[in-house]
Amino acid sequence: MEDENMASSDPSSPRARMDLVDEIIEIVESVKDIGEYRRTQRKECNNLVRRLKVFLPLLDEIRNLEFPIPEAGIVCLKKLKKAFQSAKKLLNLCHSGSKIYLATESEAMMVRFHSVYEKINQAVEEMPYDELGISDEEKEQIELLSVQLKRAKKRTDTQDMELAMDLMVALSTNDDRNADSASIERLANKLSLHTAEELEIESLAIKKVKERRGCHTAESIQQMIDLLNKFKRLAGVAENDLMDGSELPKTLAKCASITIPDEFLCPITLEIMKDPVIVATGQTYERQSIEHWLDAGRTTCPKTGQILTHLSVAPNFAIKNLILQWCEKNNFQLPQEMGAIEESPSSDDRNILLSVENLSSIKLNEQRAAVKKIRMLSKESPENRISIANNGGVPPLVNLLSYPDSKIQEHAVTALLNLSIDESNKKLISREEPIPAIIEVLQNGSIGAKENSAAALFSLSMLDENKEKIGNLNGLPPLVNLLKTGTIRGKKDAVTALFNLCLNHANKTKAIEAGIVSPLLKVIKDKKLDIVDETLSILLILASNSKGKQEIGQLSFIETLVNFMRDGTPKNKECAASVLLELGSNNSNLILAALQYGVYEHLVEISKTCTERGQRKAKSILHLISNSEQIP
Repeated sequence: MEDENMASSDPSSPRARMDLVDEIIEIVESVKDIGEYRRTQRKECNNLVRRLKVFLPLLDEIRNLEFPIPEAGIVCLKKLKKAFQSAKKLLNLCHSGSKIYLATESEAMMVRFHSVYEKINQAVEEMPYDELGISDEEKEQIELLSVQLKRAKKRTDTQDMELAMDLMVALSTNDDRNADSASIERLANKLSLHTAEELEIESLAIKKVKERRGCHTAESIQQMIDLLNKFKRLAGVAENDLMDGSELPKTLAKCASITIPDEFLCPITLEIMKDPVIVATGQTYERQSIEHWLDAGRTTCPKTGQILTHLSVAPNFAIKNLILQWCEKNNFQLPQEMGAIEESPSSDDRNILLSVENLSSIKLNEQRAAVKKIRMLSKESPENRISIANNGGVPPLVNLLSYPDSKIQEHAVTALLNLSIDESNKKLISREEPIPAIIEVLQNGSIGAKENSAAALFSLSMLDENKEKIGNLNGLPPLVNLLKTGTIRGKKDAVTALFNLCLNHANKTKAIEAGIVSPLLKVIKDKKLDIVDETLSILLILASNSKGKQEIGQLSFIETLVNFMRDGTPKNKECAASVLLELGSNNSNLILAALQYGVYEHLVEISKTCTERGQRKAKSILHLISNSEQIP
C-alpha cells in the first residue's frame, strides 16, 4: 500500500501519468459533445475542436507507455492540460454565452482563440517525442498541426464586416429615425434572436456578462441591453430593464431605488465623488482617481482627450456641497474609500502610452511600429479603445492620414475605424476634422486602406452632422468608384457607407449625380457579393428621389425585382416588394411591366407567407393593381 501511494505521488510514474493523460483526454471528449456554437465564432470553434481531436492518438500512445517518462514530458502534458482547459472554457462561452456580446466583441474573442493556440503550440514544441518513443506518424501529425496553429495565430482579418456594420448601425442609434427596421430584423436573424425563447435565453446570458465584468464596461453593457430591447420590440416581446439596481455592480447602484445624478459621478471610476477636484479643462474628477491618472504619466483630460495646460487640481466645493446635500436628502451613505483604480498601469496601458507617444516620433520606423501597434490594440477591447483616445491618440492618428507612406495611412485609418466603434470616441475623432484626409485615402490609398476608409466614413456618418460633411466634401464619388471597382469586401463596405449617407436628403441627389444607380444594378445580380437586401435598401431610398426613380425604373430591373419575389429569401421578397411599390405608386407602366413578368402570383404568395412588412407591401401593390384594373 505504501509503495502504491509513493508511485501515485511520483508525477513520472505510470499511474500518475495515466491519470494526467486521462484528464486531458476527458477534456477533449467533453468538448466534442458541447453542441452548436454561436454564429459569430462557429467556424473558429469547429476548427479548434477538430485540432484538439488530433491529439487523441498521441495521448493514447503516451498513456500506454510501459516506462516512466522524463520530467520534460510531464511538464509538457501539464501545459497541454492547462491549454485544453482554456480551450474548453472558451468553447463553452461560444456555445452558451450572450450572442450580442460575442458579436460585438468578435475581435477580442479572436485574440482569446489565438492565446489558446499559442499555449497549445508551446506545449507541442517542447514535447520530447524521441525520449517518449512516439511513432513517426503521430509526430508528423502534431508537427503539421503546429504549422496550422501558427497560421491561425497570424490571421487577423477574420471579422464578418457585414455583421460588424449592421451591429455598428444598431448600437449607434438611440432611436429608430436612422435605423431602418429592416436592418434590425436582418441582425436579429443573423444572431438567431427573433423568438421569445431565444430572447429570454439571451436576457439571462447578458445578466451573466454583467456579473463578470467591471464598472468600466457599463456603457457597453447598456448598449447590449438596448439592442436586445430592439430585438424584443421587433418580436413583440415585453422589454425588461436588465440594469435594475439589485443586479448592478456597486459602482453603478449604491441604492436600488435611487439614481445618482451623472454630474456626481467621477468620469473615470463611475463612482459618486467624495473629494471632487477640477482639472485645467474644467472637468471634475474624484481626487484619488485623477491623481492616479496623472501619476501614471498621462497629460490629457480623461473625459475630453484635451492636453492639460497644467497638471494641478483644485477642490470643487460647489459640486461637493451639492453631493452632500443630495446624500442627506436621499439618506445615501458616501463610500468610505475610493479604491477602483489600479496602483500601476496595466501592460496594455503601458503599451498604449508608449505607442501614442511614438506616433509623433521623428523616426519613421518608430512611427510605423507605433501606428501598427495602436491598430492592433484598438481591435482587442473596448477598454483599449477608450484608453487610446483618453491618452491623446486621436490627433496624431488623424495627422498620419496625410503621411506619404501607404502602410502608415492604412494603419492610421484602420485604427480610427476601430476607435470610432465607441460612441464618445466618434465625437472626439470628429472634432479633429479627419473627413477630408479619409476621403483622400479613399481616393488614392492602397486597396486595404480604401476599404477601411469606406468603413470609417460609415462609422463617422452615424453622427448626422458628419453625413452632411461627407457629402459636402465630395466623399460620395470615391465611394461610388469603390462600388464599381473594389474587391468583394470593398464593394460591401461601399454599399454600407452609401446606404447610411443616403439617409441624408441632400446626399441622395449627390449619389445619383455621382452615378450610383448603374453599379448598384450590377451589384445586385452578383451572387458572390450576397448583398441583395442592402442594395435593395439603398435603391428604395434613392427611388424616393424623382431622378433616382427615373434611373432605377428600367424594364430589366423590374424583371430582376420579380425574380427576387419569386426565388429570393423572405427578406429579399420583402425588399423587392418595397422597391416595386415605391417605383410603381405613380407609374402604372412599371406595374404593367411587372405583371407581364408574372409578378401577380408571387405577390399573392408574399401577401400570405412573407415577413409582416413584406405582406403589407405586397397587399399595397395588389391594391394598386386592383384599382387600375390590371389584374391578369
